[in-house]
Order: sequence, then structure tokens, then C-alpha cells
Amino acid sequence: MSGRFVRLVALALCLWTTGLSAQTLPLPDNLTDLSSEQGEKFFFESGALQSYFAVADNFVTQKTQAYCGVASMVMVLNALHTPAPTTPEYQPYHTFTQDNLLNEHTDAILPREVLARQGMTLDQLGALLGLYPATIEVHHAEDGGLDAFRDSARSYLAAKDHFVLVNYLRKAIGQERGGHISPLAAYDAKSDRFLILDVARYKYPPVWAKASDLFAAMNTTDFANNNKTRGYVLITKAVVQ
Repeated sequence: MSGRFVRLVALALCLWTTGLSAQTLPLPDNLTDLSSEQGEKFFFESGALQSYFAVADNFVTQKTQAYCGVASMVMVLNALHTPAPTTPEYQPYHTFTQDNLLNEHTDAILPREVLARQGMTLDQLGALLGLYPATIEVHHAEDGGLDAFRDSARSYLAAKDHFVLVNYLRKAIGQERGGHISPLAAYDAKSDRFLILDVARYKYPPVWAKASDLFAAMNTTDFANNNKTRGYVLITKAVVQ
């Protein structure tokens, strides 16, 4: 085992134990807590976890129950080292936060008062990310199958500066209970499971979900998005022409 991998594992252990004393909701049997013995096994045997360290290093908990998409965007944009505005609490340093991400440009796509009331849809997530210098692909589950999702997500999770955000229905995987957005961080081929770094850390810990279960939870209609299905967004750095 290389020294670099040992250091990365040590970092992972430090990051995923942060906040585990929170009174999170019980998990259904089909989901595996990352901090459990089985969850750690999935992590150590995972071959696609490049995204984990960048996302975990920039992890934030959503500040309101409607801000899952905002928190997910903040993590990805900071992980991509996207040029960010300053913010009073961190001056003179520049970083995205759940406050300074939103401005008059994002309001043109999704007004803050609407976001605060009902969150965002998959297409709104893609449109908001499109305001920044990144390459974005929005995929509705109904437009592709499980194999296409698995292949795309696995390849992104294994590559540097590539990220996957998923929009799924919580109750479809046994959680409480509506639509949700969070980043994926790793894939374990042996168990065919994806690691979801849930931005609602006060509610659920990071969990491993079966690829088929996660896809089924994405393949649900969202009335707020003209009854299109939920899905996933692939994000990487913009291609320089």
C-alpha cells in the first residue's frame, strides 16, 4: 500500500467521523452507513473514489431544508477552484458559500424566495451551474437506463475534477421523504453501490446505496419540473478552446 494511499485513507477516516454524534434518523436495511464496518469495507475496495476527497474537503451541510442544491453546488464549485466572490466573514479570501452563491443572475433562473420555499429541480440545478465556467450535462433518468447512469457516474467519480450530483426521491430508497440533491463520492463495483455524501448531515450520514435503488429513486417524476423525472448532473472543468 503506497504512502500516498495511506495518507488519503487517514484523511477519509478523519472526514467521515466528523459530526457522527448528531441524532440522525435510522437507516433502512438497503442503505449502508459509511462509518459502519461494511461501509468502510466498501470504501477501501472502491476503485472509483477520486471525487471523494475533493468533495469531502469542501463539504458543507445545507443551511436550510430547501438548500440541498445550493450546498451541493457550493461544494462542487469550490472543488473545481472556480473563481469565487469574497464574503464579509472571510475577507479578503474568496470562496463560495450558501449566501454569496445566490445573486441577481441566479434570481433570473430561480428567485431566492421561490428557492427558499421549495428548493430546486434538476433542470434548475443544471441552469444555475451553467452560469459558471464548467462543462455541465443534465440527464433525466427517463432518457437513459441504469447501465448508462452507472457507466457515466463511475467514470466521473474515478477522474480528477469530475463530479456527479444526483436528484432523487428520498422515500424511494426508504428515507424521509421528498426530493433531494447531494453529491456522489465513490463507487464500489463489487457491491454495485454508490456513496452519497448527504448534505443534510443533521438528518442522514453518508450512505452507500445500490445502483439500482438509486436509479429507481431518480426515475421518479417531479411535479415542480413539469412531471419530468429526476436524474443526475455531470460536472467538470470547462474545455478551453
